Formats: sequence, C-alpha cells, structure tokens
Amino acid sequence: MTAELPLGTDPASVRRRVEALELLLERAVRIPGLNRRIGLDAIAGVVPVLGDVVTAAMGLYAVWEARNLGLPRWKLWRMMGNIGIDTAIGAVPLAGDLFDVLYRSNTRNLKILRAHLDKHHPSARVIEG
Repeated sequence: MTAELPLGTDPASVRRRVEALELLLERAVRIPGLNRRIGLDAIAGVVPVLGDVVTAAMGLYAVWEARNLGLPRWKLWRMMGNIGIDTAIGAVPLAGDLFDVLYRSNTRNLKILRAHLDKHHPSARVIEG
C-alpha cells in the first residue's frame, strides 16, 4: 500500500483517494484461515467510542470529497446514513465489532461515488481487469 495518491481536485484524483480510503478502512488485512478481509474500521472499533468516532470521521472525508464533486444532496445524505448506521451500531460492545466486520459503510459509499462518476465523469472511469 505504498501507492502515491494524487492531490488534484479532478474526478479521477478524487476517485483514487476515496478508493484508497475504502481499502484502508474496509479491506486492509486478510484474516488467516477465514479468507476474510477487514480494515481499520473493524480493528479500531475494538476501542470503545474513540475507534468508532475516528473511523466515522475518516468516512466523512469521502462524503466531503463527494460534496466537492457535486453529488446530489440525497446521495450525500445516503452516504452519511451509511456512516451513521455503522457508527451507531458499531459502538455497541461485542455485537458492534461483529457488525463492523459485516457492514461495510465505506464500500457502500464508494459504490455510490463510482456510480456518479461513471455517469457524470466518464473520463474518470478506471478499467479494472
């Protein structure tokens, strides 16, 4: 994970930064034996309150980037709702930690952002293969 992230405000740069953030928060580490990936969201969620607040703030960065790209308000509210659900339920001891592993709010938000970029900024589309 030593890829250099672009600093520009163009849609392609924003897309790469949000994709890197999603990777860090949701899929950074593979759990041996289970073949399941978890990220900082699930790991930091073990620390009561503080871990959930920190990862929620990191998730809100993606919403801020989406706002700067001009996403409609209803999509921004949906993204904030995903983070709110993740934060609220993730704050519950033990059950919240399991929920953090299963409910990936940042992945959901990345899908919303990608759909918008693919429709409104097709030049920012990345061909995965």
